[in-house]
Amino acid sequence: MRSATAETGTREKRMDEYRVGAPCRADVFVSGAAGLTRSAVKKLAEGGHIFADGVPVKAGQMLKAGTVVAVDIPPPVPIAAQPEDIPVEIVYEDEDIAVVNKPQGMTVHAGAGRTEGTLVNALLYRLRALSGINGAIRPGIVHRIDKDTSGLLVVAKNDAAHLSLAAQIAEKSCKREYLALLEGVLKEDRGHISTLIGRDPKDRLKMAVLPAGGRRAETDFFVEERFAANTLVRFSLGTGRTHQIRVHAKYLGHPVVGDPVYGYKKQRFALEGQLLHAFRLTLTHPKTGERMTFAAPLPAYFQRVLEIVRRERESHAHT
Repeated sequence: MRSATAETGTREKRMDEYRVGAPCRADVFVSGAAGLTRSAVKKLAEGGHIFADGVPVKAGQMLKAGTVVAVDIPPPVPIAAQPEDIPVEIVYEDEDIAVVNKPQGMTVHAGAGRTEGTLVNALLYRLRALSGINGAIRPGIVHRIDKDTSGLLVVAKNDAAHLSLAAQIAEKSCKREYLALLEGVLKEDRGHISTLIGRDPKDRLKMAVLPAGGRRAETDFFVEERFAANTLVRFSLGTGRTHQIRVHAKYLGHPVVGDPVYGYKKQRFALEGQLLHAFRLTLTHPKTGERMTFAAPLPAYFQRVLEIVRRERESHAHT
């Protein structure tokens, strides 16, 4: 098995230019135009790599319509993560993208000193190339799911694919759907949640719905099945904020079963993490333009809990 390298490992730095259509913050504009994460844009701005009409700008600076923005993208540093022969299910793969079914308990990429055992380590071993846009520790990663959330994510194998996929996520044309078992019984059959999400002022390691500040978070939910004390819900992401579904489930008053951070302190089932699974992913292929949908069945531990709550529902119905 050949190990992957970042597609841009030998690329020289480049200068990309974009024209602002309507007044906008620099980081918001560059993130959408260049297909970069806001954190990546902030780092570029702090390093003096973003210019408005030839003058360096800060990430939060407002740009006028018609401004020519130049983004100096330096060559990527060598990939820090090393290939590791870690089992990972690849649902689909071609020369541009790969769709993987991440297991619960696996971190997507390195961070906070961790460089081993991640999805990136596994992908570096199994795929021949990964995009280099997101740098040394996140090659190929366009979007993430939490360590203890299972399911589908798409990986870019070259920079062109990465830019296309990032744009689809920004434009909300890439549809990401999750199934979650929630505590309690939801009364509504469906709904839309729109809040601001940011760091919890009481605990900086957690996210929270905020009355002001933070970033706009949009989630649609649909009840799939009700039980005696739980609800199976399908969530569709409009945005991709950190811990978004878990925070919005708590906001509804019905946290995800098994969630060690936002869920009940006393958990009924012996679980390794939350019952939240990215079960369906719909995107437009970056090269062919084909609309593609991928699905991943619920993990066995999730199905076992569903069997238990279904039996309880039947038992209650007969009493």
